[in-house]
Amino acid sequence: MTILEVRNLTKRYGEQVAVKDLSFALEEGTATALIGPNGAGKTTTLSMLAGLLRATSGSINWHRESGVGFLPQHPHFFPWMTALEFMEMAAKLSGVHSKNALSQSKKTLEFVGLGSVQNKKTGTFSGGMKQRLGLAQAIVHEPKLLLLDEPVSALDPTGRREIMDLLKSLQPHTTVLYSTHILNDAEQMTDQLLFMQHGKLVEHGSLGEVKERYAEPRIRIRFQTARQAAVFAGQVSWPADLDGSAVELAIEEEGDTAMKKVLAKLADTSEGVVGVEQKTATLEEIFIKVAGGK
Repeated sequence: MTILEVRNLTKRYGEQVAVKDLSFALEEGTATALIGPNGAGKTTTLSMLAGLLRATSGSINWHRESGVGFLPQHPHFFPWMTALEFMEMAAKLSGVHSKNALSQSKKTLEFVGLGSVQNKKTGTFSGGMKQRLGLAQAIVHEPKLLLLDEPVSALDPTGRREIMDLLKSLQPHTTVLYSTHILNDAEQMTDQLLFMQHGKLVEHGSLGEVKERYAEPRIRIRFQTARQAAVFAGQVSWPADLDGSAVELAIEEEGDTAMKKVLAKLADTSEGVVGVEQKTATLEEIFIKVAGGK
């Protein structure tokens, strides 16, 4: 079921166009990464979806029963309040009934790993703790859609992994749209990619679809020994690079055709093959190609 549909969303600031004719849809229970260089329009897009900015034109259509949670890139807190006090206030503002606000706040703080510091003032929190608290206020009312602007930017690698695992555990009951510049994290938790540049959507699709579009014309073959790899490399007409007991072939043909030809050659002339794989582009390589206009 489609939980959010965006059509021709545009945001102008005078003559400057921050977001232009943006259209996409989110399916229930999926995770979508919004990526792109600085100034691409990611934060502006999320702010419009969260209702913090009015769109110049276009439409945002929600499923009627969808609650929404939002984590801004730089969440702010009242330093004199404890984490639990802040969460109880956030819960009530988000529509949680007063009689349930305290228990729901405690449960959510435990979920994000802040249960042991719930009575400490937020002014004493580190950047990573504040990021966790920001996530907690975004999910305390158990929204169906979660909008996150750089949710792990203030965390170290261990903290990032913990938060990404927490976000995964929210599925399939919660749909997540998050912007990020940490592409490795996006590869670990993404059903769909939305790549923005200069306010426009320039690439989109599932992670597999996007990777296939940017697949490199190289096939890697692993052998049992380096000698077997060298023998095979000397038998083929394609450009071949040796890497120990592996051979990488550069074949300027579509993936299936190239792979069939390589497999046929292996069946006829080689022995000791351990594995064959088509080299795929990483999300970082795709980012560089798209951002560079290639």
